[in-house]
Amino acid sequence: MNDKLEMFIALSRESHFGRAAQSLNISQPTLSSGIKQLEEILGVQLVFRGSRFGGLTPEGQATLVWAQRIVADTRQLRDEMRMKRHGLSGKVKLAVIPTAQTWAARLATSFTTKHPNVGFTILARTSREILKMLDQFEADAGISYLDNEPLGRVEKAELYEEKYILVCAEDSPMAGRERVHWRELDGESLALLTPDMQNRRIINQMLAEFGATPDVRIESNSIIALVASVATGRCMALLPTDAARFLSGGKDLSLVPIYGARKGYSVGLLLPHHDPRTPVLEALLAEARTLPAQYDRKS
Repeated sequence: MNDKLEMFIALSRESHFGRAAQSLNISQPTLSSGIKQLEEILGVQLVFRGSRFGGLTPEGQATLVWAQRIVADTRQLRDEMRMKRHGLSGKVKLAVIPTAQTWAARLATSFTTKHPNVGFTILARTSREILKMLDQFEADAGISYLDNEPLGRVEKAELYEEKYILVCAEDSPMAGRERVHWRELDGESLALLTPDMQNRRIINQMLAEFGATPDVRIESNSIIALVASVATGRCMALLPTDAARFLSGGKDLSLVPIYGARKGYSVGLLLPHHDPRTPVLEALLAEARTLPAQYDRKS
């Protein structure tokens, strides 16, 4: 039964029989057969069928909510029984905004040092995708902004405050400056994250607040691509300080603090609201709450 529910969840997520089967590493006929068997067990039609996937029926929509809950509870039961026998073990799927990947690595490293039988899969996603993944049980946890846009019903633990720095080539007129005000970026050529990223929406708000309209030459969903673009000398980038320092190490780049903003933006761990939590996620939340102090001591 549980395997058929997972097939159904995958189909609703992918909206395509072939992609859903591929995501589960099974054949498309096996998936189709599993969905039909589930419909027979429940006595209702779950999926509109034609030459292709036609969406979920009203009964399918209601079943999806139950399926996600049952699969999540089953995973939790399995994790708890595994912990009683072997201690903390398993895999954590962590969805992370691109600008927080250095902190995701710190959290995963710190956690796996204490619990070596737990592994991590770290996925870069937008803040909205992260919330959707948590809501649909496609990710175990996320790292995203805590206070800029609505989060819904989640547990959270702050990791750091995001502040911004200007990244430019060493021969740029801005290089070597003690600091730069946001309004001075008016008309400057910039490389920024794509508009679907919350970081970009924050940057746009900051620039608009100080009447600055830059010339956005390059957009990317990868901060590595932004830093590489800056290295050409044709544009500058606005990045969170921590990520900028990490990515600019050993390169001919200059980092210039930006001033004028009234505040930074809190970024932290997000967990779907679930009572009780699995032992692994309970331990991950505890680790996230102590990690900032650990990092401050090392800095």
